[in-house]
Amino acid sequence: MTLATLPPLVTVFGGSGFVGRHVVRALARRGYRIRVAVRRPDLAGFVLPFGNVGQISLAQANLRYPESVRKAVEGASFVVNCVGILFEAGRNKFDAVQDFGARAVADAAKGVGAKLVHISAIGADVASASLYAASKGRGEQAVSQLVPDAVILRPSIVFGPEDGFFNKFAAMSRTAPFLPLIGGGKTKFQPIFVEDLAEAVGRAVDGHVAPGIYELGGSEVLTFRECLEEMLRVIDRRKPLVSLPFGLASFIGGVASAVPLIAPPLTADQVVLLKKDNVVSPAATAEGRTLEGLGIRATPLAAVLPGYLVHFRPQGQYTRSGKAA
Repeated sequence: MTLATLPPLVTVFGGSGFVGRHVVRALARRGYRIRVAVRRPDLAGFVLPFGNVGQISLAQANLRYPESVRKAVEGASFVVNCVGILFEAGRNKFDAVQDFGARAVADAAKGVGAKLVHISAIGADVASASLYAASKGRGEQAVSQLVPDAVILRPSIVFGPEDGFFNKFAAMSRTAPFLPLIGGGKTKFQPIFVEDLAEAVGRAVDGHVAPGIYELGGSEVLTFRECLEEMLRVIDRRKPLVSLPFGLASFIGGVASAVPLIAPPLTADQVVLLKKDNVVSPAATAEGRTLEGLGIRATPLAAVLPGYLVHFRPQGQYTRSGKAA
C-alpha cells in the first residue's frame, strides 16, 4: 500500500476520555487511520486495541500549548476535538481548555486544511452566567470564525459506561443517607448514549453532515428527579430524594471546590448550569439539526443503564429484582 492509497488520517484530541474513546472506536470501525492526541500518551495505550495493528497511534499534545497541537495534526485530513472539562483544576481552567484550546485546535486544523468536528455542549453561550457554558460558547465562536465549514455537535448529558452522571449518583447511593435534588430536581435533561454521539461524529467525518451547529439529545426528556428515580430502580436501591435549594447547593459546591487534591462532587458553577434545562431547542428540531436529523435512532436509557450500573446493586448481578436496599 502506497502513501497515496492509505486511508485518511484523523487526529482525535481527547481520544482517551469517556467520549473520545467511543469516537475512536467508531472511526476505527470505518477504517480510518487515527492519531489519538492526549496530554499523557503513557496512560492512553488502552485505545490501541480498538483498531487493527498499526491503525491507531498516540501523540502528545496539550491544548494550552499550540505548537504541540500543530504537530499533532500534521498530515491529518480530519480533526475531532473531544476535549472538555466539567470543573477547573490546576492550570486546566475553562478558558484555557474550552476557549483558548478550542481556538488552538481550529487554527491547527485550518493550517493543514483539515475538516473539523468540534464537540461542545447544549447551553454553550458566551453570555451565560456559567463559566463552563460561557467558555464553551467562546470556543464555538473561535471554531466558526477559523473553520467556517466545521461541524459543531452540542450533546445534552452523555450516558454510558464510565459516565460522570449516573455512575456518580449510583456510587453515592451506596453510603449516603439521601440523594440531593438540586433546585428541587426540576431541571430537564435529554440524555444521549455515548455511542450515538460517537456515530454522529463518524458520520460527520464521513462527510455526511453539513457544516453548522447540531443539538443532540436522546429519545426521552427527563427531569433531574426522574433521572435519579430511574437510576435507583435499575440498581434496586431505595434512597430518599431531598430537595436542596440552589443557594445552599452553591455554597456546598464552593466549599467542595476549595478542597485540594480531590475531584469535587459538585461545584458552584455546576449549580448555575442546573438553573436551565439541558434539552434540544425547538429551533434545532425545526431545522433538523438533531440526532434524528442525522439519521440516527436514539438509544433509550433503559436499554443501556442496567448493563453498566449492575455492580451498584446490593449483591451486584445476583440481586433479585424488587429486593431494594
